[in-house]
Amino acid sequence: QVQLVESGGGLVQAGGSLRLSCAASGRTSSSMGWFRQAPGKERAFVAAISWSTGNTYYADSVKGRFTISRDNAKNTVYLQMNNLKPADTAVYYCADGLGTALISDYYYWGQGTQVTVSS
Repeated sequence: QVQLVESGGGLVQAGGSLRLSCAASGRTSSSMGWFRQAPGKERAFVAAISWSTGNTYYADSVKGRFTISRDNAKNTVYLQMNNLKPADTAVYYCADGLGTALISDYYYWGQGTQVTVSS
């Protein structure tokens, strides 16, 4: 069993920054991912990182603006979000899994944290 607890969401103006954290406990899989779900839309992949290698993978929509990182000693994954846009408004979820863009490749999910970007 893996438990994931996200934090760091909030309200920010366009162009601003936020950093999300996801603390994991239990026996995790090889990778962690971040997904987001905007109102009325399907959950979508944002970024993923391998615990062992640190290799990262991003959705095109966030490349150059978001950075995923991990602290193995703290079992924590971060998502640094810069130059935020109103289109980034969503509930953000971290997930334990295989590090792909597929929701079906993730086994455990956090409760989600709201990110709201005002124009």
